[in-house]
Amino acid sequence: MLMEHLHKSSLFINLREPEVERSFLANPEKLRYLVHGSRHEWIVLDEIQKVPSLLDVVHTLIEEKEGFKFVLTGSSSRKLKRIGADLLGGRASNRHLHPFMAAELGKAFNLEKALNFGLLPLVWTDQDPKDALQAYISVYLREEIQAEGLVRNIGDFARFLEVVSFSHGATLNLTNIAKECHVKRKTLEGYMQVLSDLLLAYDLPVFARRAKRELAVRPKFYLFDTGVYSALRRRGPLDTSDEINGSALEGLVGQHLKAWCDYSEEPHELSYWQTRSKVEVDFVVYGPLGLWAIEVKNNKNPTFEDLKSLKSFAEDYPEAKCILVYRGNQPMKIDEITCLPVNEFLISLKPNQPLV
Repeated sequence: MLMEHLHKSSLFINLREPEVERSFLANPEKLRYLVHGSRHEWIVLDEIQKVPSLLDVVHTLIEEKEGFKFVLTGSSSRKLKRIGADLLGGRASNRHLHPFMAAELGKAFNLEKALNFGLLPLVWTDQDPKDALQAYISVYLREEIQAEGLVRNIGDFARFLEVVSFSHGATLNLTNIAKECHVKRKTLEGYMQVLSDLLLAYDLPVFARRAKRELAVRPKFYLFDTGVYSALRRRGPLDTSDEINGSALEGLVGQHLKAWCDYSEEPHELSYWQTRSKVEVDFVVYGPLGLWAIEVKNNKNPTFEDLKSLKSFAEDYPEAKCILVYRGNQPMKIDEITCLPVNEFLISLKPNQPLV
């Protein structure tokens, strides 16, 4: 839909349509004939992973330098990697498309809705976002994972998704997760790779530049959208709303920062900071526009305790700009630390502009 809107005058080939997919699987060279016959400058191939052999044809057409421009979209790189497809190294720019950012929605952004249902466009714009979110998860499991044969037992994988959601915003203990899922560790590692290849989750490394202390070594794990986390995370009598809402809020800020890094022209790194003594800052952004340390708290009023980890980070990195993001309504400045309401912080995040 987005590519069709952006490239209205392009040659648009939707490989999600079974008949189109079968046609190109049988004869990849058909693309060459269509391109030369259409006289379009832009050619859009949607869901390219369904017919990986088309990449060889695209590669050849690019090398012939006849002025054609290609947009190749897809929701998974797993199939392409598995068969060793031509990934156009050095001949293509790689771009990631994230869920909506608050700045894109402007006045339509609603924090509570974002925390409960996430920011996937098809969910956000649906009249029943809860139903749309559940449908997205079940259809994605069926069509993208089961249909592609990425896992042997879809029931085990569905159980794994539920279990791993408890680690959203935390470091992973794969041994414990494997035990709870009743699968072997090697199987679990395969499941984690599926999440990564399908862009359903990402890891945050530890920020270790010019490290002055001993730091943690394991990355933190996040599902790519807060709505997906909220839908997968089971609720029980032992769960507190603060625990669940706190992880959701942290994930929401994280997905915005990841989108900001990917959408900005200059490369920026997103990481977190944690010492061996468990002093932790949720997010660290480092790049040409600056160095920021961001702590997220699900509190309506910032406390001095909330600021401790940021102060520790500032001792090691005095050039850093420290930000506390919280659930209140008033921006404040406490001991040189900027405290911003989460709404204000998220809406202010615009690519190529400093965070504050």
